[in-house]
Amino acid sequence: MNTSRGYSLPVRAIVAMLLSACLLGVVAGCSSKQGEDGESAGSAGIVLKGAGSTFDSILFKSWFTAYHHSHPNVVVSYAVVGSGEGVRRFIGQNVDEKDRVDFGASDSAMSDGQIAQVSQGVVMIPITAGGIVLAYNIPGYQGELRLSREAYAGIFLGEIKNWNDPRIARTNAGAKLPDLTITTVVRQDSSGTTFAFTKHLDAISLQFRGHYGPATFINWPGNAMRAPGNEGVAARIQQSAGSIGYIEYGFSRQLDLPIATLENRDGKFVKPTEPAFVAGLASAELPENLRAFVPDPVGPNSYPIVTYSWVLLRSNNGDAAKAAMLRDLFRWCLQDGQQYSSGLGYIELPAGVAVKSLAALSSVGPQ
Repeated sequence: MNTSRGYSLPVRAIVAMLLSACLLGVVAGCSSKQGEDGESAGSAGIVLKGAGSTFDSILFKSWFTAYHHSHPNVVVSYAVVGSGEGVRRFIGQNVDEKDRVDFGASDSAMSDGQIAQVSQGVVMIPITAGGIVLAYNIPGYQGELRLSREAYAGIFLGEIKNWNDPRIARTNAGAKLPDLTITTVVRQDSSGTTFAFTKHLDAISLQFRGHYGPATFINWPGNAMRAPGNEGVAARIQQSAGSIGYIEYGFSRQLDLPIATLENRDGKFVKPTEPAFVAGLASAELPENLRAFVPDPVGPNSYPIVTYSWVLLRSNNGDAAKAAMLRDLFRWCLQDGQQYSSGLGYIELPAGVAVKSLAALSSVGPQ
């Protein structure tokens, strides 16, 4: 059960409004003159435009605002449109000029085929990491909800349809689970969060692997409701009795949603906590291209659904001033910015990963 309760109703309302605003985007910084798209850095400043992952959006909002405070000539405009759309805008083919970006962000990284479409070259940098949780809305239920691998895979395969199903009751002895229809809440957009979740389901369920496999968009079976972004899924869960959905951990904290304890690869039931996320990522080996996934972490203390999230940059930016500013911005995020992670539901990058990210960042040019 999520223990981070205690928001007053006005604060929760404000949080909900902020999350809804994420659908339109995040603009860090203020200016006396703002254009129609909300971007301005003043008369002598620079605007850095990005788009992509909703998984990152809570952290990015804090990062980009803090960076602007110490670099008032820089405004970072980030459109929270989902990883798939962020990659599309970053690639830039058949994209309106107003939607072209200086950087992208994605929780599914980029495939070799996508990278080949960027003539300037691509640098993918792990920028943050965290866990994907299963948040739920079971009216009147106050206990811990423990879901086995069989149970949560069965729920999202559309096979387990009621909350009092024996496969759920089996790991919740003594709990009074209602005779209530389960409704899954899933992403309607192309999503890195979906990719990380389905990559995990692909690793643990032969049936899921045979029918779907890992993807940024799934035509989910059964009784599924669709919503845009992590914030949209979180809001829909909050509003819908009997629902369960997958979201980045920070969004469950923002709306104070109850979250399930999940069975990991070692057969242990693990609550989603920062130490459990860290343990889950510990076995990841970063290759030279820094694209690593941990679909089913080993270790008794590991939370089973964890992921890195990447910033996407061009090797040859073409604009020396912007390239230098992008290097400085993300150097700050990889160093000073990591201290913001824990309080917002993310984890600080392991030291070794941060070092590799910083080294890759230095290759963003022209120098």
